[in-house]
Amino acid sequence: MKKVNAKAGLHTEVIEYKHGAEAMEGYLAFEGAGEGKRPGVIVVHAWMGLDPYAKKRTEQLAKLGYVGFAIDMYGKGVKARDIEGAARLAGIYRADRGLMRSRANAGLDVLKKQSVTDAKRTAAIGYCFGGGVVLELARSGADIAGVVSFHGNLDTPAPGDARNIKGKVLVLHGADDPIVPPDQVIAFQDEMRNANVDWQMVVYGGAVHAFTDPGSGNDPSRGAAYDEKADRRSWEAMKMFFAEIFK
Repeated sequence: MKKVNAKAGLHTEVIEYKHGAEAMEGYLAFEGAGEGKRPGVIVVHAWMGLDPYAKKRTEQLAKLGYVGFAIDMYGKGVKARDIEGAARLAGIYRADRGLMRSRANAGLDVLKKQSVTDAKRTAAIGYCFGGGVVLELARSGADIAGVVSFHGNLDTPAPGDARNIKGKVLVLHGADDPIVPPDQVIAFQDEMRNANVDWQMVVYGGAVHAFTDPGSGNDPSRGAAYDEKADRRSWEAMKMFFAEIFK
């Protein structure tokens, strides 16, 4: 199933693939189909599932000159209808990090196989739940240049696996995020240090969870809220990170 925006030169395509026996459905975007191979970036959705927000970020990556692929962590057509459903779905993978890592790697493999992707230059970004996923992808030893977590979970049941990380790590974090408290931040930093990972963390003052998503509202007292400055600054930080790892 393909959709091409000829005016903007943007190619978008829904790609069905498999993880084991389960059907998955991702979203591919790139510009300039005849311009040769370029770095690829997977996008991992937040806990509601693969939604328009993740697809928008994928298209933004395409406009920066990358091949963007929003992977599917839950399965074709599986999305949460409410917060309770999102917690249940995300909880399946947070309770089974092996499954989480395997499913993320399946999506990465699809990206690498695209004719426009330079398979030797790939990265991953993720939001909230997806931020935690890309960190687990790195811990799995995936052959990837770098990962970027936007307001993602930092905890892991296997901190020693950070020794498997092959690429660089960038964490973009809200200073007042109640979902990812200071003790989790400290444990993550210790994990990175102990494994000698090339890592960075940027902390945005006043920002809470989900600070890049306008759909999260504007009331920080709820623990999740949009922050325009943190959104803009974190995207710029990602762009600088990619300029470094893909040079």
